[in-house]
Amino acid sequence: MHKTGSIIVCAVAVSMMVRLCGCETIEKPTTETAKQASITPIATITTAATTQSKSASETDGGTRQSENTLASAKLAQMTLKEKVCQMFILTPEALTGYALVTQAGDVTKDALEQYPVGGLIYFGQNLETIDQTKQMLSGAQEYATTQSGIGLFLAVDEEGGTVARCADYLGTTAVDSMENYGAGGDPAQAYQVGTTIGEDLASLGFNLDFAPVADVNINAENELGDRIFSRDPAVVSAMTAEVVKGLRDQGVCATLKHFPGLGAGNGNTHHGSVYIDRSYDELTQTEFVAFAGGISAGADFVMVGHQITAASGDNLPGDLSFTVVTQWLKEELGFMGLAVTDAQNMGAIEDNYSAGDAAVMAVQAGIDVILMPEDFPAALSAIVDAVNRGTIPQERIDESVGKILAKKEAMGLLK
Repeated sequence: MHKTGSIIVCAVAVSMMVRLCGCETIEKPTTETAKQASITPIATITTAATTQSKSASETDGGTRQSENTLASAKLAQMTLKEKVCQMFILTPEALTGYALVTQAGDVTKDALEQYPVGGLIYFGQNLETIDQTKQMLSGAQEYATTQSGIGLFLAVDEEGGTVARCADYLGTTAVDSMENYGAGGDPAQAYQVGTTIGEDLASLGFNLDFAPVADVNINAENELGDRIFSRDPAVVSAMTAEVVKGLRDQGVCATLKHFPGLGAGNGNTHHGSVYIDRSYDELTQTEFVAFAGGISAGADFVMVGHQITAASGDNLPGDLSFTVVTQWLKEELGFMGLAVTDAQNMGAIEDNYSAGDAAVMAVQAGIDVILMPEDFPAALSAIVDAVNRGTIPQERIDESVGKILAKKEAMGLLK
């Protein structure tokens, strides 16, 4: 394993500048349906970020537990189960066992007491009206904070364009597809996208957006389409950096996705395995450049996809690969924030791994947060058992949970 140390983030070339992501109202018990290669150092990564951008270590995108005394104190008091629960973000249905959740009532309260998870993610089915959404989110946040002193990441996919849960279901401000903004090449417009979405999400009670998309449109047959800014990695880098800044300026965490890049694929990881034939040199010249801009701008999370990338040499989905998560994302690109999986109930994982095996492998790979496992109790138990057996060191859990708590302390979510 080769460590490169600090990554040098450079301004884009001048030519680029010129050209220029219960029914708890009806909480009825129903059937639960919620279903190495050797590495060449990257000496320099050229991005389209402005010279004013700060590296992740200079912003609170990268948080260090040692600098957060409340986070450190919380970590020292927690049981192993409580720690591991913080490493999961679930749907409210997966948390409660109910088929549909549109309120945070007693069932949510009891479920959070039993499973003090790190966060909840909401979809269109959960969003009925603006007032209902605010009450649901504030209720869940209050229950979590009161019971454990640790608030929740409250997440949604709000990219704009075709992936816009709040705009589609609640009538919040609609923004265009990212492809159109990328074609315009104006970073100021991308910043406005981030601030507009961030302001709307924050007003509802969300504090985490799984956006923007930092993939590069390499293969026209990829699954993302107009969700991608451009085929030019410098444009993607510049535009995603500005969306990140806009979201964060409104108090909403930003997430770059889908590392190390889905744009060269021609399949859909929702339905099965996707193999991407990219060399390490190709990745460093294209996909890594695109992600570097948002990392420099202080992205809080990076979502690691399920695609198998040839250059990793391990034939594993990205979120289960130590090469992808630890060596490439954390060491080569210098990302100090939280690495989150794509939803682990997608076909690329569910068809090939048990929920427990996928969760354990993700933690071993260096993942900090597991999103939507197919079977949460099994995934939780598998990680706890792996720690108790010594398969996963306790220090590995403390590393991720310390970062999660440090981020929450910075967000005012620790009491």
